[in-house]
Amino acid sequence: MKKLALGALMLLGISIANAQEMYLKTGKNYTTFNYKSDTANTPALLAGSGDFYELGYVMTLNNEKLKYAIGLALNEHNALGGDASNSYAWNTQYLGVQNTFSIAFVNAKGFELTANGGLGLSSLLYGKQDINGYYMNLASQKEFSGLWVAPKLGLQAAYKIDNDFYLSIGYAYEKSFNLSNSSPEKLDFTTNQLQFGFHLKLR
Repeated sequence: MKKLALGALMLLGISIANAQEMYLKTGKNYTTFNYKSDTANTPALLAGSGDFYELGYVMTLNNEKLKYAIGLALNEHNALGGDASNSYAWNTQYLGVQNTFSIAFVNAKGFELTANGGLGLSSLLYGKQDINGYYMNLASQKEFSGLWVAPKLGLQAAYKIDNDFYLSIGYAYEKSFNLSNSSPEKLDFTTNQLQFGFHLKLR
């Protein structure tokens, strides 16, 4: 986690020096977990919702159409489950770096529509499992901790308020995989993300 945080700060420092824009995004994650185990019964999981926050910088790469963004992201990925005799919930927060390339294919009269794709790297910041009122820290569970990678695709619509400030709304689809888990219990999750953004051009 410390190495990931240090790497994030170094990348953000480089980006700040070359940035033309800064942004703050927030919104909702709707996450579906896929859990498999060779040693225990696989629980039935329901999709859960959580918040996300991302603060970052944007650099223009090609005539205002192609851009690269790097941000520090905090994502909540939650799930519910249970049966007639048990109920449980997973509540997690992941902190990491989001890298995104975007290209504008509509840009007219202050309105811009872009397609984007990127890759996120993150690690568990906080995790709690609740089974019938009994709590467990998920940081010690290898299927939750370690290094996670998440390819991401999305669309964003933005409207310019003035020359330096604009608002955006977007959608992204993300699939997260654990690269460091070697235990019999495997976990990955799929996230549909609704985004609301505030963007400020730097001079």
